[in-house]
Parts: sequence; structure tokens; C-alpha cells
Amino acid sequence: MVREIVVYPDKRLKQVSKPVEVFDEELHTLLDDMYDTMRAKNGVGLAAIQVGVDKRVLIINIPLEGIPEGEEEQPRENTLEMINPVIVEKDGSTKFQEGCLSVPGIYEEVERAKHVKVEYCDRHGEKYIIEDDDFLAIAMQHEIDHLEGHVFIEKLSFIKRKKFEKEWKKRKKAS
Repeated sequence: MVREIVVYPDKRLKQVSKPVEVFDEELHTLLDDMYDTMRAKNGVGLAAIQVGVDKRVLIINIPLEGIPEGEEEQPRENTLEMINPVIVEKDGSTKFQEGCLSVPGIYEEVERAKHVKVEYCDRHGEKYIIEDDDFLAIAMQHEIDHLEGHVFIEKLSFIKRKKFEKEWKKRKKAS
């Protein structure tokens, strides 16, 4: 089921999400709905708070390259489901142009760690560790920020942030 996306500056996006303690059917439904919502909105990642659920749950599905026309570029089985993720190691620095389903139509260059190592559980409570120094590392940091009550625009310089706020207010008035 496709859920409604919480859009900036909704106060829920500032909430720190609560750890998941029960790995049950309700959690599985949330994960399935998050996948449907992310795909419907052409996203790469989604945190539960972005659909109004303050649980430490996120999903990421990076599109595959070189997929023949008509085949799915984000197959469901490639979805990384991360419950209670924690960055246990990060280093280096890189910049990447980011966007966000909760801040639609805005893309800005953001500086993040180049390499991250993340510990998390899957939908059944099994623990895993994953590390990356490419686009997945950026996506994990972006989505984990949501769980901490932050959106990517908070990482912009003062001048870029002021420019964003002005542009965002204009858009909101126009809609």
C-alpha cells in the first residue's frame, strides 16, 4: 500500500525515531508499504518517519544500471531493509548531489563521509554489518539522518540554506 509522504517542514521530520523491539507482521507490513511508497514516488530510499511512523526503520534500493527496456531497475529483492541501524565506523569525505522525497524537487550537493560501516537488523531481527564507500554509503547516511530527526538541507551552508528557504516558501505559496 502506498502511504502519504511527510513533507518538509512537517514537525514529524524533526522527531528522533524509536528503536524497534518487536519484529512482527506489523513491521513487515510497514516495510512492504515503504517499498510500495518509495517505488511509487521514484525514490532510492525511505525512512519510516517519512511515512509518519517514528520507528528506526529504513529501506534503500539503488537502481541497477544497464537494465534492458521494460525490466525493473529496482527489483524488490535488491531492497536493503535496515532496522535499528547504527553507523559504527565512518571516514573520509565526499560530496554528492542529494534529493529527498520529503523535500520534493530540491537537489543540493551535500558533504558526507566517503566510507561507512553500519550495523543493523533485518525484518526478522537477524543482525548484519554492511560497509560501503559509494552511493550506498551516501544513501545510508541520508536515511539514518532521518531517523535522528534531520533532513539533508540542514547540511547546507548558511547562504544555500537561506536560498532554499526563500525558494521553498515561494513554492508553497504557489501550490
